[in-house]
Amino acid sequence: MPASSDSITLEGDLHARPAGALAVAACRFAAAVSVTAGTRTVDAKSVLGVLGLGATSGQRVTVSADGPDAAEAVAALIAILGDATRVGG
Repeated sequence: MPASSDSITLEGDLHARPAGALAVAACRFAAAVSVTAGTRTVDAKSVLGVLGLGATSGQRVTVSADGPDAAEAVAALIAILGDATRVGG
C-alpha cells in the first residue's frame, strides 16, 4: 500500500474546532491516518486523540497515512491544519 507523510508548523493551537475538522476529514479517506506532535502519535480519525496531543502554536506536526488514498489524505489534512490554526484568519 502507498504511504505518505508531510509536516507543518502550527500557526495557532490545535484546539477543539480544528481537531474536529481534522477528524471529520480524516474519516473520509480509506487510508489509515495518524498525526504526530512531539513524541505522541494518534489516530487522526479520533477527535479526542487529536485533542489529546495538546499541540500548540509553533509546534511541528506530522500527518502520515498508509493506504490507497494516502497522498490525498495527507494533503487534505495538512491544508486543514494550515487554515484552521491560522491566528487572526
